[in-house]
Amino acid sequence: MRYSVIINIRCGPRSDSAAGWREGGRVKYREAEWQDLPRLQELEQRVIDAERPFNVSIRAGKTTYYDIEHLITDDDSFLLVAEEAGKIIGTGYAQIRQSKTSLEHRHHSYLGFMYVSPDFRRRGINTRILEALVDWSRQHGCSNIYLEVYARNAQAIGAYEKIGFEPCVVEMKLML
Repeated sequence: MRYSVIINIRCGPRSDSAAGWREGGRVKYREAEWQDLPRLQELEQRVIDAERPFNVSIRAGKTTYYDIEHLITDDDSFLLVAEEAGKIIGTGYAQIRQSKTSLEHRHHSYLGFMYVSPDFRRRGINTRILEALVDWSRQHGCSNIYLEVYARNAQAIGAYEKIGFEPCVVEMKLML
């Protein structure tokens, strides 16, 4: 069975400021810029390749998940990159979206393009990216943050749970 989990967190007030996420050792964190587009497109393919084992329906060959150009220019989006020695090694975005009319909140933040290059994992980079995206979301009035992760991706789920995300909805799929 293939399914994904939609994760939700209700953000409470935090005492620290967003300024703390800008630098962490040799890794620098900044908003993506136009000149980053080729590297971001390369990392997008790595995300897709990493998720293929979880979803056999992903189109073979090169495909896309994200409108990266829009994420760079949109006022309701924040595309963050982590770089070391001038090379982008991690990404993540937050985007303000309209919520379903049945929900108490009118808008929420959606996180995506969460990726850290394999050689740089287990160094806290993803946690810093997530914290920065949560801070940005909070600063933009979002009290609910959602993201999607494959239910069999235990490593990613653990990283999200570590900062307070919890399962909310399970999307199920039947292939005929």
